[in-house]
Amino acid sequence: MDKPKFKPYRLPAGGWGSARSVANILRREGVLASVPIALSRHNKVDGYQCNSCAWVKPASPLPFEYCENGVKAVAWELTAHRCTPEFFAEHTVTELRNWDDYHLEQPGRLTHPLRYDGEKDKYVPVSWGHALEEIARELLAVEDRKKGTVFYSSGRLSNEASYLYQLFARLYGNNNLPDSSNMCHETTSVALPASIGQGVGTVALDDFAKADCIMFFGQNPGSNAPRMLHPLQEASQRGVPIITYNPLRERGLERFLNPQSPTEMLTGKETRISSQYHQVKAGGDLAALAGICKSVLAMYDESLALGGAAVLDETFIREHTHGFEAFAEWLRAQDWDELERRSGLHRADMEATASVYSQSHAVIGVYGMGLTQHQAGVETVQMLVNLLLMRGNIGRDGAGICPVRGHSNVQGQRTVGITEKPELFPLDRLGEQFSFEPPREAGYNTVEACEAILRDEVKAFFMLGGNFVRAIPDHSQMEPAWRRIRLTVNVITKLNRSALLPGEISYILPVIGRLEIDETAAGQQVLSMEDTSACVHGNRGLRRPASPHLLSEIRLLCELAKRVLEPNPRVRWDDYMTNYAEIRLEVGKTLPDTFWDYERRMWEPGGFQRDLPAKRREWRTETQRANFVTPRGLDEDKDMPGVGHDSLRLMTLRSNDQFNTTVYGYDDRFRGVKNTRKVVLMNRSDIDRLGLKVGQAVTLRTVADDGVNRSLPGLLVVAYNIPIGCVGGYYPECNVLLPIWHYAAGSKTPAAKTIPVTVHVEDGRVLEPQLEYAEG
Repeated sequence: MDKPKFKPYRLPAGGWGSARSVANILRREGVLASVPIALSRHNKVDGYQCNSCAWVKPASPLPFEYCENGVKAVAWELTAHRCTPEFFAEHTVTELRNWDDYHLEQPGRLTHPLRYDGEKDKYVPVSWGHALEEIARELLAVEDRKKGTVFYSSGRLSNEASYLYQLFARLYGNNNLPDSSNMCHETTSVALPASIGQGVGTVALDDFAKADCIMFFGQNPGSNAPRMLHPLQEASQRGVPIITYNPLRERGLERFLNPQSPTEMLTGKETRISSQYHQVKAGGDLAALAGICKSVLAMYDESLALGGAAVLDETFIREHTHGFEAFAEWLRAQDWDELERRSGLHRADMEATASVYSQSHAVIGVYGMGLTQHQAGVETVQMLVNLLLMRGNIGRDGAGICPVRGHSNVQGQRTVGITEKPELFPLDRLGEQFSFEPPREAGYNTVEACEAILRDEVKAFFMLGGNFVRAIPDHSQMEPAWRRIRLTVNVITKLNRSALLPGEISYILPVIGRLEIDETAAGQQVLSMEDTSACVHGNRGLRRPASPHLLSEIRLLCELAKRVLEPNPRVRWDDYMTNYAEIRLEVGKTLPDTFWDYERRMWEPGGFQRDLPAKRREWRTETQRANFVTPRGLDEDKDMPGVGHDSLRLMTLRSNDQFNTTVYGYDDRFRGVKNTRKVVLMNRSDIDRLGLKVGQAVTLRTVADDGVNRSLPGLLVVAYNIPIGCVGGYYPECNVLLPIWHYAAGSKTPAAKTIPVTVHVEDGRVLEPQLEYAEG
C-alpha cells in the first residue's frame, strides 16, 4: 500500500470526486459494465431498494436515484470476485485473523456452506443438510433456552425474513433478539415514545420542500445518507436556513455539487448547505440544545414584557403538551457560563440559532448518532424534541423530528417483531395466531447479550447477517469470550472477522443477497423493507445468485425451524419458503392496522407509510400529550471518570469509504485522509500542548476505573479542525477502547461518541514527516 497522505480536500461533496470514487470501486470489483445496468432499477418502483442506508425512497425518483455510497454497496454485493472453498484451503483462520476488514472482504462473495475444522484451523466445505442437522441438534441441546441462545440480526434483513426470525425465536422459547438498532438508534426508540408517543420520526420526504428552517445535530449526510443532499440543496437554493451542530466540519453539510446535474458538473457551480455551522464539543449537544431553548424562552419572556407577539406557540403548549412549566423553570436556572463550558460554544452561537428558529414557522430537527451514542443520549434526543415543541413544530406540514436511521431495513425489522422487549410487539395476537404461548420475559439487547457472553451463559449464537463481534464494544474482552461459545453460526455473504473467532462448533452459511433473484418452486419471490420515514417498499432482485450453492435467508430459517421446532399446523414453514406472499399474509394478521392489503400497497410509488399518530397530533403517551422532558443535568457521559487536563474525548467516526463495519477502501476523501485508517484526528493546540508531532505514532488508552487495560497502538497523529479537547478515530477499530458498560441510560446504546482517552508516544520518531495539515 502507498504511504499515508493527509491533504485538505477543497472540493464540495458530490461532483467529480464522487464520480471518480464510483468508477474506482466498479473497476476494482470487476463490474464496470454490469452494475450501471443494475443501477437503473435502484430505488425504483418494481426495482430493488438500496442495500446501504435507509434514506427515503421517493414516489417520483430521479433517473439515477442513487448516491456514491449506494453504488459502492451494490458493487460490493454484485462483485465479480468469489471466495470459494479453495481460498479457505490456502489460509488458516489464525492467518486470516491478522487481515484487516477491507482485505477480508476483498476475496468476494462466499459460495459454499463451511464448517470450522479445529485440527486444521481451517473452514472446510460441508453440505447444507449436514450443517442444518448439526445446528439443530446443538440448539435443541441448550439446557436454558431463555439465557443460553441468542438470535442476532443485521439491519439488511427483509421484513419477511425478520418476521419469520422473531417467530422462530419465540417458538424456540426466548425474546433474545438483539439487532444492529441496539447499537445506534435504540436511543430513539426509547426517547421518542416518552416524548411524543411513537418510536420513529414524524417527517416525510415532502416536508423538506415545505420547511422554512432545517436543523442538524450529530448527523453527516455526505457520508452516511448522500441522497439526502438533494432536498437539502433544494432547500438552500430557496433560501431556507440550515443550521448545523457537529464537532467536525463535514463537507456534505458545507457545500454540495450535484453529480446528476450536467450543468453543475460542467460549470463547477456548487451550493452552500449550512447557513450556520457550530462545532459543538463532543458530548456538548445537551448543553447546546439547552442553551438554544433558554434563548428562545428569554425571547418569549422579553416579548411578553414588551407586549409583543408570543414567541412560543402558547395554544399548542396549552392544548397538546405536558411538563412545560417545570422545563421552563429548569431552563431559567441554567447558568450561561456552564452552558458555554459544556458545549464548547459561545452564548452568541446559541442565541443566533434561537433567533433564526423563533422567526421560522416550519422547522425540521434532524439528528443521528452524534446524539444517540452518549450516556445521556435519551435526554439529549428529548431536548431536541423540547425545542421543537416550544413552537409547535411537531404535527405540522414542513416540520417535525427526523432521526436518520443507518442500515436499510433496521427500522422495518423492529416493526415486524425483532425486539427483545415483549411489550413492543402484540404477543397475545401472535400467540393466538400460531397457537402457542410466547415468552413474556425480556430478552437480551446487544449490550446484555455481550454481558451474558462474558459470563459464559451463552451456548449458541445465531448471527443472521452482520459482523457482530466487530461492531460491538470492548474487543479485547469480547473476542476471547466469544471463542468460548459452543455454537456460533455466521449467516453472511462475505467473510468478516466474526467468522474468524470460532468456538467449538462454527459455521459460515452464505446466502442470496437482496439484489439477486430469489427463485422458488412458485416462481421469483419479492421482499419488502421500511425506510427511515416509515414507508414500506417492495424489492425485486435482478441478478442471478453469486453461486448455485446459496440459500435464501427465508429458506434457511424455514429448513432449520422444521428441524428444531415441534410440528405446528398453524406454522406453515414449507408454504412460507415457497411463496413469500404467505409470510406477508401472516404479517397482516399480526399487524392488521399497518399491513392491510400489504401485497398491493408495497408497490405504490413512494411505498405506504405506517400510521404516525404524532404527525396528526395524537399523543400515545401516558399523559396523552406530548411531554416536555426535563433532564437531570447537563453531563452527557457522567458514568465515565472526569476528563482531566491530559485526557481527551474520543469520538468514533465512519469514513467516506465505508458503511458500518464494511470498509470499501483506505481513503476518507472529505477529511483529506488517504491510504490509511490508522489515524487519530487532533486539534493543533492539543498536539502542541501534549508535546506531540504531526505524523508521530501514538497509542490511545481509555481512562476508566474498572482495572481493564484498553489501548489501541499504531495511530498516526493528524492535525485537524476539531474542537480542543476532542479527538476522532475510525469505527470499528476504536471499539477496542469503548467499555461495554459505557452506554446510554435507558437504551443501552453504546456511548461511542465520548470515550475519555489519553495519548502516549510510542517513540520519538516522526514516521510520516511529509504529512500536511488536513482541514475539515
